Amino acid sequence: MEVKIGVQNVAREITFDTDATAEEVAKAVSQAVDKGGLLTLTDSKGRQVLVPGSVLGYVSLGESERRGVGFGTL
Repeated sequence: MEVKIGVQNVAREITFDTDATAEEVAKAVSQAVDKGGLLTLTDSKGRQVLVPGSVLGYVSLGESERRGVGFGTL
């Protein structure tokens, strides 16, 4: 699943793929915003993404696009 995180006062968004479900990500975001804590998510390569809940602008969840390999079109 692709996750895009907008941070207040930062022009670029954070984009990464994760193996977590949409419900798991939404729960983590909700807890970080409600408690003013740290949003901690793990990407599909095992790296952690840490963002303070107080500076979250938005979080967008969507399916990752699978790109084909080669010259053919599908």
